[in-house]
Amino acid sequence: MMRAFSFGSGRSPILAVLTGISFAALASAAPRGLRAQQGGAEADTMPTRPEVTRADLEAALEVMGLSYTGSELDTLLARRGRFGNDFSGRGDRRNAYEAIRSVPLSNADRPALFFHPLPPAEPIADRPPELAPVPGEVKRPAKLEEVAFWPIPKLAALLRSGQVTSVELTRMYLARLRRFDPELHAVVTLTDSLALRQASRADSDFAAGKVKSLVQGIPFGVKDLYAVPGYPTTWGAKPYEHQVIDETATPVGKLEDAGAVLVAKLTSGALAMGDVWFGGMTRNPWNTEEGSSGSSAGPAAAVSAGLVPFALGTETLGSIVSPSTRTGITGLRPSFGRVSKHGVMALSWTMDKAGPLCRDASDCAIVFDVIRGPDPADPSAVGGPFPYRAGTGLAGLRVGYLKSAFDGERQGGELDRAVLDVLRARGARLVPLELPDLPVNALRIILDAEAAAAFDTLTRSNRDSLLVRQTSNAWPNIFRSARFIPAVEYIEANRVRRLLQERMRDLLKGVDVYVSPAFAGGNLLVTNLTGHPCVAVPDGFRKNGDPASITFCGRMYGEAAALEAAAAYQAATPWDEAHPEAFGGHGRPEASSGGGG
Repeated sequence: MMRAFSFGSGRSPILAVLTGISFAALASAAPRGLRAQQGGAEADTMPTRPEVTRADLEAALEVMGLSYTGSELDTLLARRGRFGNDFSGRGDRRNAYEAIRSVPLSNADRPALFFHPLPPAEPIADRPPELAPVPGEVKRPAKLEEVAFWPIPKLAALLRSGQVTSVELTRMYLARLRRFDPELHAVVTLTDSLALRQASRADSDFAAGKVKSLVQGIPFGVKDLYAVPGYPTTWGAKPYEHQVIDETATPVGKLEDAGAVLVAKLTSGALAMGDVWFGGMTRNPWNTEEGSSGSSAGPAAAVSAGLVPFALGTETLGSIVSPSTRTGITGLRPSFGRVSKHGVMALSWTMDKAGPLCRDASDCAIVFDVIRGPDPADPSAVGGPFPYRAGTGLAGLRVGYLKSAFDGERQGGELDRAVLDVLRARGARLVPLELPDLPVNALRIILDAEAAAAFDTLTRSNRDSLLVRQTSNAWPNIFRSARFIPAVEYIEANRVRRLLQERMRDLLKGVDVYVSPAFAGGNLLVTNLTGHPCVAVPDGFRKNGDPASITFCGRMYGEAAALEAAAAYQAATPWDEAHPEAFGGHGRPEASSGGGG
């Protein structure tokens, strides 16, 4: 576990001295002071703290990669005043930190500043979506469980025809969740009573001829970052195992209003990282010896194994794309702000996105159409058209591709290059692209700083020690190290981020969509920073048997074009119809044998 930073013997612990924060090992040496409000005036309860010395400042500057002259350091130490630096004595700035820390803030309290992506380079057609039609003739199989992997339109056909009730369908999926979860560890909480009430209501509506949506009567699950009244919202983390948030996350509420049936709260890696949560590691249905990746670990595993038809996840830096890839399903990461995050755990206020994990791109379009749109409770949520047209082909489509990422030799590269062959064969016009040349990896400090702020009290209370993962790359250490990110550098990083947005907008003016390997070439980080939409779809199996994926990306707010292209690719390939045999699926298509690097 990381402790406060210290340089050499005899020097004060820098973090504790400059910020007033003391991690566990320094609690006695540098106690954290408090300031209380009494009768409108501040009451001074600050314990004595060591003065900031020249050596302290020199060490702090070393951490930040800066150098001040001797006279500049002397001036810093000498300056006093209500609004001055006042590094001498107890320090007004440290007192200001403590005053801010004395205000109780919940994870739901947003900063005053929030992120808006740049508008699209070209206007988006303002027409309603044309979603996949409900099939005219669908027959109930002799064993209802055979529909476990069916897509949404086929399930909707069963329900609307009256061959299956929502209650029956719900009980079937609940039974599968119970039967297979001991192997997958994908469920935090089953919502049986709520689900059966919702299913009964859906059946009553069907009987009365009230058709609300394609998802009406269809069960779904949500990542356990989404609040649902009466049920724990654990965020996958031991410190929040018994937390109940008495509100309904907006995307969940929209699905419920559309008649969908919530059957389970599914696992998230602790505080939206990885596939390890306080109950263990969520497993990949294609290979239960490995994790399902994360952090939308439970939603991806449950959809892949046929335990739910679709689920809601979140992504900040790969948490929909990565588990969708690992488990062989289709996931949509919408543009930043297209789906409200009200009632969803905040990790990074300027990078978090909520989106669906489904059987295929067509199902993603159906679910996205329900959950998208503005929300008075989320100032970053935006409206705008979604002119999706089911069945749109690839002929004549201008499809960009990140040339250097496809050219490189790497594991799975053959599968990605085969995607380009499919697109060419279906009439797409391929356009080589390269991402903007900016220090994108350095911009990860934006996520680290915002995440550390979102869980500030967890760090300062030392309850971060309750988290399962305590490695150098796990959240507890990242939160602590983020205290060394200067505010100036955070702002400068966001200025570079704006340049990245502008250059991406210009880059994509000449294409309708573009494709990128899921992880090669830096596209995942770039698009999470800029807020561009992305659809991860399976594109085959690697030699070790793991699924692989390709991503279709759109211009800002261009979910429709990205989903249309992804659906057209899936119509030409068998990968979205592959489901793990151990959970009742048909396994890998024969065409995949020997493919991939």
